Amino acid sequence: MSIQNSIHSPGKWRFRFVYGIAFMLFMIAGGRLFYLTVVDKAFLQNQGEIRAVRTESIPATRGMILDRRGEPLAVSTPTWTIIADPKALWKLKPDPETGEGGPEEEIERLAHVMGVGKAWLQEKFESNKSRSFMYLRRQIPPNEADAIMAASIVGVSKTKEYKRFYPAAEVASHVVGFTNIDDKGQEGIELAYDQALQGEPGRRSYVKDLSGNIIRGIGVDETEHPGENIELSVDLRLQYLAYRELKAAVTEHRATSASAVILDVKTGEILAMVNQPSYNPNDRSKLEYEELRNRAVIDLFEPGSTMKPFTISAALMSGQYTTETTVDTSPGYLRFGRFTIRDSSNHGVIDFEKLLIKSSNVGASKVALSLPQDAIWNMDYELGIGSSVGIGFPGEASGVLPSHPKWHPSEIATLSYGYGLSVSTLQLAQAYMTLANGGYKVPVTIFKQDSPADGKQVIPRGVAKDVVKMMEAVVLRGSGKAAQIPGYRVAGKTGTVHKVGSKGYEYDQYIALFAGVAPASDPRLAMVVMVNDPKGREYYGGEVAAPVFSRVMEGALTTLNIYPDLPEGLREVRLDQKKVPYQVVQGH
Repeated sequence: MSIQNSIHSPGKWRFRFVYGIAFMLFMIAGGRLFYLTVVDKAFLQNQGEIRAVRTESIPATRGMILDRRGEPLAVSTPTWTIIADPKALWKLKPDPETGEGGPEEEIERLAHVMGVGKAWLQEKFESNKSRSFMYLRRQIPPNEADAIMAASIVGVSKTKEYKRFYPAAEVASHVVGFTNIDDKGQEGIELAYDQALQGEPGRRSYVKDLSGNIIRGIGVDETEHPGENIELSVDLRLQYLAYRELKAAVTEHRATSASAVILDVKTGEILAMVNQPSYNPNDRSKLEYEELRNRAVIDLFEPGSTMKPFTISAALMSGQYTTETTVDTSPGYLRFGRFTIRDSSNHGVIDFEKLLIKSSNVGASKVALSLPQDAIWNMDYELGIGSSVGIGFPGEASGVLPSHPKWHPSEIATLSYGYGLSVSTLQLAQAYMTLANGGYKVPVTIFKQDSPADGKQVIPRGVAKDVVKMMEAVVLRGSGKAAQIPGYRVAGKTGTVHKVGSKGYEYDQYIALFAGVAPASDPRLAMVVMVNDPKGREYYGGEVAAPVFSRVMEGALTTLNIYPDLPEGLREVRLDQKKVPYQVVQGH
């Protein structure tokens, strides 16, 4: 018995040892499992999410840009963008038996469905091997995206993006501007108010498998918030009209460029702002830098004779002159040393109205020289010359209004007839708007206004009314006859300015200008037309710019249902909220 026990005892010992080792391994494994599933659960879940859960930005719809009547000028349309995960594609192993299904075969299939060369696409994937994200094709229509996704290429997926579309195309391009492919504003309102238009993107989560394919969505973490809509003061009907006529004038006179602005006299709203040359923001494949310039607010020029009404305003405000005062312009020129100011001819003794009709440089100079030396400067400054209009446009120019501690007589003289200073088309329109509004200057704005903003009286109302009446004579009997509109009284002033070259003024290069208001009896609209370097036989402001003013202003007045001026001897009464003219009979 003792012999048997001695024989079997080593076997029992080995059995117990093996059992003990197995039990210990089981306990270690169980403990480790408990630790991972209970104690370290959050860590494991986090690691799993890092490897499988992805977050994706939900793009916010960019706000619309609208005209004053709610017509869209810029809208966002949903499109699809094809993206790829190069790292996931290169991890793909071909079938060991057939050798099919490798990365090269997937790239070949993708190249076929995308309609691109395999070599180009393979190079694109190889140069991005270490990356998990790559654009393949951006902002394409849904049918094209569906065709690519139907091929089920490993690592290839689609995401929604928004593409900007501009219904008015080149007609409103300088006002609206455009965005880049990432929906960021680059020009115009799109750039100036990019932050408000952008909105806030959201976020959503989803689970991907090892091949990069989406298995299921988890949910939306943050909801996107669309951008704000922006309602402009521009009336698209007037914008189309002004654009058409300005483009026709540039073509007819072979001009280098041109711009035009229409302002609402009472509210300061910009109703139209157009430029030539222009561009189509929907197709920028052949875009040139010069086409991007919003010349109405960026380009500066000497306004010439269009400033003479303000010289007369300053004279009337001084108390030294009345509307009947005369000026002797003989012998038709005025000398300052070697510098000579000339008129087209000797106009002799003329009153202020005839000074504007004849556009006498000598008359304007003599009037200015008789005033305090800073009188003309103060008038121009109060009108906003030399200061930014402040509509918030990128690159808006301030213009130049020179200031001197002591003025030389020739400097005062040239300032009186619009040389030696520079303005933009918008600044000149603002000055005429103020004159038309009874001398009351309201802020210019590109946004629709419910009511006029507070302004400042810079010219006495009576003076402004007298000057507008004088400007009406320029259109009736002077150089502005081409600006006449049937049924409406028009007041305005022409300007023909020599351009400045590298060696001074160019004798054969001009800027043709017309600035005016209508209806003259109760002005509602102010407009400035600037045509740069007309190369035809006609180059005067009255020949080139005034006809554009006439055609555009006539269309604008009728479009906005602004009543024609009544003939002398008639006035209007209201019957059932309709304006009805009746004859004024003597003695009644």
